[in-house]
Amino acid sequence: MHTLDGHWLTDNDGISPLSVMGAEERSERRDFIPYTDKPIRWHTDGYYNTLEHTIRGLMLHCVQSAASGGDNQLLDHEIAYILLRDLNPEHIRALSAPAVMTIPARLDEGGIARAEQTGPVFSVDGQGFLHMRFTERKKNITWRQDAATQAALAALGRILATPTPWTLHGRLEPGMGLVCNNVLHDRSGFTETPDKRRLLYRARYYERVSPLES
Repeated sequence: MHTLDGHWLTDNDGISPLSVMGAEERSERRDFIPYTDKPIRWHTDGYYNTLEHTIRGLMLHCVQSAASGGDNQLLDHEIAYILLRDLNPEHIRALSAPAVMTIPARLDEGGIARAEQTGPVFSVDGQGFLHMRFTERKKNITWRQDAATQAALAALGRILATPTPWTLHGRLEPGMGLVCNNVLHDRSGFTETPDKRRLLYRARYYERVSPLES
């Protein structure tokens, strides 16, 4: 992984410091849930990005954990695909439609800051790797309203709500990190104290994790 996804909320080095934003800190970050202590539902990173800026690799590094909470669950999106396909291949067909999921445009005082993004949940890149673009958020998202899409979303929701043998659960502590191919993940809410303010650094890449040389 070498091409960072630098955007308007990252620092100049293209890396995001994930922490609860105080009143004196960058105000625009406070409007986005990763910079709060609230829980985050299942998602893959960059689901609002354009196709040209697909997030395939993700790295997290923990500087300080919260006093309590801030746990993560992870599920490889390829396993989620297999579980959903085994339930009903039509679910995969529905969520692979090119216009199944739409993230509305983001507006600021200057007008459209980010254009509306529409695309599939499941897709395969030019190297044959599966990519998943997904969020369980309930606001600021539009799904196709046909019966097949709604049935597929309900089935995927049941899979994510039920622990599987492949669902990982843990909490990053200081010095720990995560490197992955942008798998499905969530985050529980957390509580801070003056000496336990949660800080993680997040780097998102356009490339997958390269396989180890033998």
